[in-house]
Amino acid sequence: MAVFARVVEQNGFTAAARKLQVPKVRVSRSVAALERALGARLLERTTRRIALTSAGKAILAHCQRVALEVEAARAALQPVADGASLRVAIDQGFGRLLVAPLVPRFLESFPQIQLRLINAEEIHGPDDFDVELRSDGRLAEGEVVTSLGKPPMILCAAPNYLTGKPMPQSPSELAQHALLWAASRPDGVLRLAKAGGSVVVPGAPRLVAQDLSALHGAVAAGLGIGALPEFMCRNGLAMKRLVRLLPDWEIADRVELTAVSPATRAADPAVRSFIEYLGAHVVPALAGAPEQPATTAVRKAAS
Repeated sequence: MAVFARVVEQNGFTAAARKLQVPKVRVSRSVAALERALGARLLERTTRRIALTSAGKAILAHCQRVALEVEAARAALQPVADGASLRVAIDQGFGRLLVAPLVPRFLESFPQIQLRLINAEEIHGPDDFDVELRSDGRLAEGEVVTSLGKPPMILCAAPNYLTGKPMPQSPSELAQHALLWAASRPDGVLRLAKAGGSVVVPGAPRLVAQDLSALHGAVAAGLGIGALPEFMCRNGLAMKRLVRLLPDWEIADRVELTAVSPATRAADPAVRSFIEYLGAHVVPALAGAPEQPATTAVRKAAS
């Protein structure tokens, strides 16, 4: 199945054999054996090209996952090579607050890795990064995603915004205020949960943003009441620059922090080591988040 995936990826038996560093006859025999085992023809072969049959299209995604697992198994037995390079894209929200403080310890733990931190806004395609930290749910075809956790979110506001305004005592009273929250769609809603139930906060938001750092800045500037990850508000709360509101209620829909890699790089020892390091150190930093191992999934590549 892994060999079949490589034949499709390389668009030919000769190129696949070169990629796998095996004789072409071995590749042909592997695909033929898979077709016999499944009782179906998977490829239409000509002298110049190959084409997937309907059966081949049906099993391609499964074979691609097997190929990724094979590469991951090989990588698990390989140490990080000296001089290995790693390009990590971070945003100014999660990246700056959670990842940047871990960089010195990561470099101490892996002195053989040359690390380059780049701005997520500089990313234009899969060739521009090895790992990208995301909080907006984006995932392209063929990318490998590892969940790093869903930080608890709270309602808070700057004291200057609350001056002269009624302090909300219930979710319904939030309709009297300017509301700011994170969502991928402008028509998204803000739901609060308590004791197993949830309510939708009434009213239209003044600001809906995917960029959590921009959202935090708007809240700190006194533009309204915001729903923000708790870890982004710790310093502001401690310094009395922010005030927490409705502490008995939780934000029902949390923002998930993920580490994403191109499928072609996901099994690389340096990439794997960095993501595992994040899973071991970022997840505990998300106070109140479930203590559980990071989980990895692969989105189906386009056939």
